[in-house]
Amino acid sequence: MPSTPPSFQPLQGTRILSLALNLPGPAALMRCRQMGATCVKLEPPAGDPMGLYNKPAYAQLHEGVKVLTADLKSEAGQKMLHRELEKTDVLLTSFRPSAIEKLDLGWKKIHSLYPALSHVAIVGAPGALGEEPGHDLTYMAHNDLLTGMDLPPTLYADMSGSLMASEAVLQAALRQREPYAGTGEPHPQGVFLEVALSEAASYLGLPRQWGLTQPTGSVGGAHAGYRVYACKDGRAAVAALEPHFAAALCEAAGVQMKDMTTMFASATHQAVAAFMLTQTREQLDKLAQEKDIPLHTLSNQ
Repeated sequence: MPSTPPSFQPLQGTRILSLALNLPGPAALMRCRQMGATCVKLEPPAGDPMGLYNKPAYAQLHEGVKVLTADLKSEAGQKMLHRELEKTDVLLTSFRPSAIEKLDLGWKKIHSLYPALSHVAIVGAPGALGEEPGHDLTYMAHNDLLTGMDLPPTLYADMSGSLMASEAVLQAALRQREPYAGTGEPHPQGVFLEVALSEAASYLGLPRQWGLTQPTGSVGGAHAGYRVYACKDGRAAVAALEPHFAAALCEAAGVQMKDMTTMFASATHQAVAAFMLTQTREQLDKLAQEKDIPLHTLSNQ
């Protein structure tokens, strides 16, 4: 897992209180902790569902996080919540907007009680659409990021949304540290920042919208040097996109490369595919190293 170097701790001194369950919120909290934040989380008595269906994931997401239990629908839970809010810099949530209001955590109310507190709210979609049910899969589908009947290999909208949320926490923390109106004092006013998972999926989908990853695009299958090929005992992910990489691949496959249009010819695709089938993973790994070709072999699983 990527981690923040110990010397880079931009959120050191920032205290985050999270009420967010499942994946996007805890993943954002994990990134913030890696950036030096002090992280506290309030969970309902039943716990976080992630802790029930994937204990290893839950453990990694909450390493270094102080987890407390509070029923926010009870008076005692509300008292605990506000005790924590009094010493918090950024509140992180992942509820629908209506649920936030039911918990009496609307921005107008919270901002009046804790003017310096910022709130980063993870929602499914922006504005009124935030009340509609949705999940990573539906946000991916809406942005034309599903192909065939297979599920995506990871939760792209959730994880990219978590990165946007941690970015929002950084923005809030930086604002709090900026001198206010030339006084030299920290900024006294917190901010409300909304992060929509649907917009995170839309951002991931930009290369597809631009045509780059469409079947006719250079990284969508039209370029013979940027594809996944079958080999004797597995697969090879080839990313020989630049001219010098493409030339090295063509030389290995016995293809005469005249110019870059060669890489888009069906004959080139066929020749490279045929060559790959004559090679084992070991042979291709050796070729990649000797000829400086961006290529990674995989099993058939």
